[in-house]
This record gives sequence, structure tokens and C-alpha cells, in this order.
Amino acid sequence: MSLRNIVLIGIGVLGLAAIVAVGALTWMFAGNIWAGVWVGLFIVLVQAVVWRVVSRGFAAHEHDHRVLPARPEFFDFDLFDQPMNVEELDGMPLKTLSFTVFDTETTGLRPSAGDEMISIGGVRIAHNEVLSEVTFSRLINPGRSIPKESIRFHGITDIMVAAEPPATEVLHQFREFVEDSVLIAHNAAFDMKFLKLKEAETGAVFNNIVLDTLLLSVFLDNDESEHSLDAIAERYGIEIEGRHTALGDSLVTAKVFTQMLDRLEARGITTLYQALRAANKMVHVRKMQQRF
Repeated sequence: MSLRNIVLIGIGVLGLAAIVAVGALTWMFAGNIWAGVWVGLFIVLVQAVVWRVVSRGFAAHEHDHRVLPARPEFFDFDLFDQPMNVEELDGMPLKTLSFTVFDTETTGLRPSAGDEMISIGGVRIAHNEVLSEVTFSRLINPGRSIPKESIRFHGITDIMVAAEPPATEVLHQFREFVEDSVLIAHNAAFDMKFLKLKEAETGAVFNNIVLDTLLLSVFLDNDESEHSLDAIAERYGIEIEGRHTALGDSLVTAKVFTQMLDRLEARGITTLYQALRAANKMVHVRKMQQRF
């Protein structure tokens, strides 16, 4: 039984005990049963208010991004195994490229064990500017139930996706949105794994070049222990809105990335090749950090 249910049951039991006790005392000392009834009704009213406040407080706490654990880091993704136009774009200045920053929400954290996407969102960046009006946001019917422990993070329920299209349809739409832009994601290996596992089924192939803001953060702030999206946004002074929604996280990541471009430039990282190389080196660094 959850702590929330235990607390609410406790409030109910205490309220009932208070009503019985007050009623008995009123009868014993005042001999007026109606006085006990009115006091009992007052206690019921107060109990209902307390019950509602406590229940809403628990609900808010459960969905507060500040208290939810960060998504585990994934590294089973080779950032140099990126065939599409990498040679053509290698020497291009980062600030001149077109990027699509994206994120997914899923039924769980194990894409190879049957977890599915339930939402995907993205926003474009052009000439170092976040194009907040050029966005993509779709719910996806995963063809399976959404576990309660996942709903706690993203708030997406079975009812919300019941009438939505499957991944076979949505990913084709997202592929058209992405075009040949460079993909940006936080903890990119996780999101890319879901896309790659769907390629055979959907026919939507994402062989775009990919940059990971998590790895770039490790490169830029290797002395920092926290590289979750929340921690980076706080360091950069970026306000978080719509956390744990695919589009909301995409917008936050996009703002983070545009600030990273200036810091990368200050470190001599100005081209796509240099950024890929810096990020790829951080895979080994991050793995070693997690061993200690």
C-alpha cells in the first residue's frame, strides 16, 4: 500500500474516532444529541477539506519534476556510426546548421524488452535560434497498456492514447518534419534506440547525424556531478516548462543546446566534426565516472 493511501486512511480513521468521541462526550455532559450531531458534521467538513488538501499535495509531489528520478543514462549508441551526409557536413560551422531537437515519452525504460513510445516531440533550430513556432508533437498508441509507474512521470494514460495513431503513422510524419537536419537529444542513445527498433516495422529510417546534450555537458562541465536535463537547465538559468512532456523537454533541450554552442565555441569547438569528436570521447569518461 502506498504512503498516500496510508495517510488518507489514517485521516479517515481519526476523523471517525473524533466524531464518536465528541458525540459521546456531548451526550454525557450536555445531554443534547443535536449538539453532538452539529459538532460531528463540522468534524466531517474539516476532515473532507484536510483529505482533499493532503490528496492533492501527494498528487502534486508525485508529478513534480524536481522530485522524480532522472532517466538512466544509455551509452549503447555509437555517435560516429552516422552514415548520412556526415562527410558533407563535417566541416560546417555548428551555428550555420539546421537542427531538430527531439524527445520521446515511453511506456518504460527497456526498448529491447517491449517498451514502446507513447509520445514524440521536436522543435527546429536554425542559425542558432530556437524556432518555437516550428514544432512537432504527437501522441502514439503503443498497442499495449501503460504501466502506472510510467504514468507518474509523463501523465499519459491509456485513455489518452486509445484513439491516437500507431508508431507506423506518427514516425513517418516525424521523419518528414526532421528532413536532413542534425538530430539533438538529451541522453540521445535512449531515444534513438526506440527509433531504430521501429525502422523495420515503420520504414521510417533515421540515419541523421546525432548530437547528445548530455555528453556535451560532460565535456563542458566535467567537474559537475549532475548532468540531468534539470541540473543543466538550472546551471544555465533556463526556466523549465512542460517537463516530462516530449515537446516540453525538447524546448528545454533546445535552449540548453543554443547556450552550449557559445561555450563550445569558446573551447575551440566550432564545427560538427569537432562536436561529434568531443561528445564521443565523453562516452568513455562517463562510463568510468559511473564506476566510482
